[in-house]
Amino acid sequence: MTDGTPPRVRRGLKGAAADLAAALVGLGQTRLELVAVEFEEVRARTAQNLALVMVAALCFAFALLAASLLVVVLFWDTHRVAALCGVTVVYALVGLLAVWRLAERRKLHPPAFAATLAELERDRAWLASRFGDDK
Repeated sequence: MTDGTPPRVRRGLKGAAADLAAALVGLGQTRLELVAVEFEEVRARTAQNLALVMVAALCFAFALLAASLLVVVLFWDTHRVAALCGVTVVYALVGLLAVWRLAERRKLHPPAFAATLAELERDRAWLASRFGDDK
């Protein structure tokens, strides 16, 4: 086999079809690996966001309970409304801060599977240019 040709050279339509099939399988495998990596990133980010939501919900629940108890115990006879409004505003601000932080975190990260979709669009554009998409 020292005639100067590489060992994997195939001749004819059958060889070209086999090469095309192998290339498509490799392309599909690469895209699936990218999807898996992005899925793990989205899963980790979702777990962090869920933790923040749980903290916000727990703070709101304890705020309601603490505000109610505080009003009943300390200010029942004198300043009922002012005490209730003050405590409620403080804990509402804490909850809003947690919700704001969650919204900021969502802005920092791209949508799920953005890199995969971009790669698939690039593949589509390449195939269209290669095989004469007339659109």
